[in-house]
Amino acid sequence: EFIQSSYFNKLELTRFSSSVGKFVGFTEYGVKNATNWNNNPSILSNMKAQKEVYCLNNIQTDYTAALTKS
Repeated sequence: EFIQSSYFNKLELTRFSSSVGKFVGFTEYGVKNATNWNNNPSILSNMKAQKEVYCLNNIQTDYTAALTKS
């Protein structure tokens, strides 16, 4: 699962989760941003592609590293 969160002053404003497939806002400002970002197909497709960039290419390396340390 790929998660990207936006914070300001230790307060989470928005979060994108690949399992949900969209942005979720946690404050009034975050909800406005999440709505704008969810209505932009290029931003959503970019965020969905990040799962393949970060997660799928590195899962074997991270999994192997975790097993060898335990």
